[in-house]
Amino acid sequence: MKILVLNCGSSSIKYKLFEMETKEVLAQGGIEKIGLTGSFLKLTLPNGEKKILEKDIPEHTVGVEFIFQTLTHAEYGALKSLDELDAVGHRMVHGGERFSQSVILNKEVLDAFTACNDLAPLHNPANLKGVNAVSALLPNIPQVGVFDTAFHQTMPAHAYMYAVPYELYEKYGVRRYGFHGTSHRYVSQRVCEYLGIPAEGSRIITCHVGNGGSISAVKDGKCIDTTMGLTPLEGLMMGTRSGDIDGGAVTFIMEKEGLNATGISNLLNKKSGVLGISGVSSDMREVSAAAAEGNPRARLALDMYFYRIKKYIGAYAAAMGGVDVILFTGGVGENQADCRETACSGLEYMGVKIDHDVNNATRGEEAVISAADSKVKVVVIPTDEEMMIASDTMSLLK
Repeated sequence: MKILVLNCGSSSIKYKLFEMETKEVLAQGGIEKIGLTGSFLKLTLPNGEKKILEKDIPEHTVGVEFIFQTLTHAEYGALKSLDELDAVGHRMVHGGERFSQSVILNKEVLDAFTACNDLAPLHNPANLKGVNAVSALLPNIPQVGVFDTAFHQTMPAHAYMYAVPYELYEKYGVRRYGFHGTSHRYVSQRVCEYLGIPAEGSRIITCHVGNGGSISAVKDGKCIDTTMGLTPLEGLMMGTRSGDIDGGAVTFIMEKEGLNATGISNLLNKKSGVLGISGVSSDMREVSAAAAEGNPRARLALDMYFYRIKKYIGAYAAAMGGVDVILFTGGVGENQADCRETACSGLEYMGVKIDHDVNNATRGEEAVISAADSKVKVVVIPTDEEMMIASDTMSLLK
């Protein structure tokens, strides 16, 4: 079974084509700058070589059509015909309370998804454009939606509710939903396979940290708490997002800077986080280099970033009555040894002990980085959201 996975953003489309019988990636790439000057498709050939194809891509249907043309291209395509394609799986960002698992997309589902647009005004409409584009080009192909929020729907009310007037929840759905759910679900399942332990009875803290970041507490295979909230702004400090901030500080800044709702949202989502503190970049590699050269604000940004990860690990260990596995994934979690070491430093009282040599040697690969006598396993598991989406798609169709 050949399944295409699409992740549509407001001006981008990422794709991966899987042969599910062998779990082989047949093709992958992405389109950037949709609707802008200089739009292009960048694909990875089977030998690892990158190729850029420039084309005017004014909107998503043209973009999806370009991906289809590329997949069947005589020179670097992976399919002889689109008839070989069995289904398309979509990353869908916000499913609200309606979707607790992946679903085959139909009009009823899409209407319910559209009703969540207020909760994710930048992401949901873009996801929908991808679905509609596929429907226009291949009207009979099955499509499946996999929701970022679905994995977190097992949280109890005392974890997801905000302490604001209850009618705001009833009227507008104001609560914590969480994001990165497909990643947290994949790595929490994969780490059990990797360690040879059952999900039942396991207490796992999954740290998906990168330019965006979130942490989840996974008990008995189910999420009981997560750091992101109504939107992806809450929780950890991120590349350009502030993470946790006093609501009073938000209104204070609005008054002092003369900002409206759009202005404060832009400040907290795009100008804060690692970028806002360091003044250098939102890229942790550049901030780390600046800190190594003695930049005090870059050093502060790193210290804040790592500290918040540690703080939430401690909080979620308390929420689950202990922890058996601490897992790192995401761009920073998989590749930055100092992040993992600093976040776990000081947790020896919980039975956490890092093997420094193994940790320093681990980059982008599955590995146990805790010491042999550590009571808590500390593990790196590279995430694979696309494979999770493809697997869900295959399961639903079968």
